[in-house]
Amino acid sequence: MICVKFGGTSLADASQFRKVREIIESDPRRKFVVVSAPGKRFGGDIKITDMLEEVWKRALNGGRADKAMKPVTQRYAAIAGELGLEFDAEEEAEKIVSALSACPDRDYCMSRGEYLSGKLMSLYLGRPFVDPARHVFFDREGVLDSPKTLKSLNKALSGLDGAVIPGFYGATPTGGIKTFSRGGSDITGALVAAAVGAELYENWTDVNGLLAADPRVVDRPETVRNLSYRELRILSYMGASVMHADAARPVREAGIPIRILNTNYPQDEGTLIVPVSRLSAGRQAVTGVAGRKGLSVLQVEKQFVSDGAGFMATLLELFKARRLPFEQCLNGIDTISIVIRSDLLKPCKKEILGDIRRVLSPDILNVTDGLSMITVVGENVPESENMTVKLLAAVGAQGITISTINQGAGRLNLILGVHDDDYEKAIKTIYQTIRA
Repeated sequence: MICVKFGGTSLADASQFRKVREIIESDPRRKFVVVSAPGKRFGGDIKITDMLEEVWKRALNGGRADKAMKPVTQRYAAIAGELGLEFDAEEEAEKIVSALSACPDRDYCMSRGEYLSGKLMSLYLGRPFVDPARHVFFDREGVLDSPKTLKSLNKALSGLDGAVIPGFYGATPTGGIKTFSRGGSDITGALVAAAVGAELYENWTDVNGLLAADPRVVDRPETVRNLSYRELRILSYMGASVMHADAARPVREAGIPIRILNTNYPQDEGTLIVPVSRLSAGRQAVTGVAGRKGLSVLQVEKQFVSDGAGFMATLLELFKARRLPFEQCLNGIDTISIVIRSDLLKPCKKEILGDIRRVLSPDILNVTDGLSMITVVGENVPESENMTVKLLAAVGAQGITISTINQGAGRLNLILGVHDDDYEKAIKTIYQTIRA
């Protein structure tokens, strides 16, 4: 049995809906279908989710939400009409506008794209519609309750020969709608796959799999045919955008492989994501390179602090107290460096520096802005091959200054800090080195 999830570009219009049905019906194992809201049909087009955000803003500010809803209604009506489906988009739109007039809830409004997409696909495939608002649960803090969700989905789906489930949303303890962050339909798909015990979770997008580098930086990078869950997590967290960074967790825990495929080129093998133990022996040693710009490094230094205990814990508590998340924490002799997003640090930079001076009395405290972090991963790098040395030599030969180095666990998990101005040059140099 296979669980399939289709992204927004895969459902942008009626022709894409036809491709989706052809893919589903080409393999009878594809039983459970998770759908996103329709995405862009062409450059300059607007995603349904972005349209719905405008509807919500109108409702919140007492404006004409019904007027903002018309383009949304027209998109769904056009898809239904071209597919010959009896679907009253006007009636559905009226329900949404009416609900927003009583309570302009953002999560409810933003979730309606997936809801309506699911309704259409259910009609088109002739499969039952299962509303995640009854089976995907968040706690009072807005955190997904995975055990409760998996149990409920299993009970709802185990007796069905197939179903269509909207992605992206679930329910709060009080029965309201709660959405995941953007791209959260990937998580719904993984939850459904885990709940039904699927043999494979297929994530259908508009690319032929995960690329070894950002195509906006590297010209025509290779497609990664095989990688581990761990490699996916690192690459997606650091900027690779094929899958939601948290989507792999439910299937990873269940041991279910993921295959990333292209709806427009279904014949392409795509990318297969598996446990480390099942990696292909003949694949590339280094999986890929990804990075993030717009970071800052906060450096704290105090003499003899390495001889004591509790300094780092106290420092991190100061960040926790201000609910200030950070990307990395790097240790040196008597030195701690915190890597943090510049846009998060800027509004409270003065305050957090003041906290550190008052509580820890450091000898040196400074912040360096305008930095990028670049990660390189590879589970199949031979232990005899010192890829880290090769990469550092290649980057250095290009005159690129490395501000930080973090060597993680595993065969290769290297993170380099460079100035934003050197970001693209560094990415290209690293990619050329790992593919040489």
